[in-house]
Amino acid sequence: MSVFPTATDHPAARALAGRHRLRLWEPLPWLLALAFYVAFPTYLGFGTDLLVTILFAISLDLVLGYAGIVTLGHAAFFGAGAYTVGMLAFHGIWAEPITSLIAAAAVAALVGLLSGLVLLRTTGLTLLMLTLCTMALLEEAANLAHDWTGGFDGLPSIAIPPLFGLFEFNPLYPNTQYLYALGVLFICFVFVRVLVYSPFGQSLTGIRENTLRMHAVGAPVRMRLIVCYTISAAIAGIAGGLWAQANAYVNLSTLGLDRAATVLIILVLGGYGRLYGAFVGAVAYMVLSHLLAKIYPTAWQLGLGLLLVIIALFARGGILGVGETLLRWFGRRRPSP
Repeated sequence: MSVFPTATDHPAARALAGRHRLRLWEPLPWLLALAFYVAFPTYLGFGTDLLVTILFAISLDLVLGYAGIVTLGHAAFFGAGAYTVGMLAFHGIWAEPITSLIAAAAVAALVGLLSGLVLLRTTGLTLLMLTLCTMALLEEAANLAHDWTGGFDGLPSIAIPPLFGLFEFNPLYPNTQYLYALGVLFICFVFVRVLVYSPFGQSLTGIRENTLRMHAVGAPVRMRLIVCYTISAAIAGIAGGLWAQANAYVNLSTLGLDRAATVLIILVLGGYGRLYGAFVGAVAYMVLSHLLAKIYPTAWQLGLGLLLVIIALFARGGILGVGETLLRWFGRRRPSP
């Protein structure tokens, strides 16, 4: 046995290994997703939208929660992926589901890389406005390129071939869409989980917490932010492509401010920078939206707005942050043996 300390002996390394290790409760969301498929077969369309929203929120969490990049234009990448899948299928170029998703990721990543090279020279309010302008420019470009994108009307009735040549995409019975979305979400989540607990992911957290110090230790701050932005854009593109395949149409709503603002609200509700905050926030937002719209169809946004204000003022860590605080409080209150 060596008497010299190794890298794994460092307290920070041990803490990182502890966070990276799977916890007992982590399979629970995936088991619940499978249980939903069995228990609620008539709500699988809603479930598919929920899974796509979670994936989109995870892509935003990577740049906002871990790298500290403030953006209000993340729907640009979602829309880029959706229109890539839509145009390839609608114009008869290529429609196979999995390779179309790869193409959507590649196009969205290219948009993220090119925009990131310019936008990430700025910070704060300037960066926020430039990301918003990038999304608006793409939306207007999609509106003007009518021959390819369908303009304002979008691309209806996209024909998506069977998955693996066996499983049909049926809008009336979205069993295939749900399981397909769940599989894509799982693969992307595993990738993001490994990424954020890697040395690269830890450097992103360091940049978020203290950029000047990361510059001082020689970290290539801007390059790492660009790489993170590009990866996040690719995942958002996959979410957009998945949305287009599941719904069999594409329109300008995929590039709209409503979509960008909604995913930001979801992260605030669930808790950004926590991996599973996207899961909790998406479920809370979509279920509450559904229930409030039934109770008060003309003003259901009011209830969500009040909840968001309360979370922003009194629970900065979102719903997951409140849960962690309560667990620590009960842990302190528990009498020692």
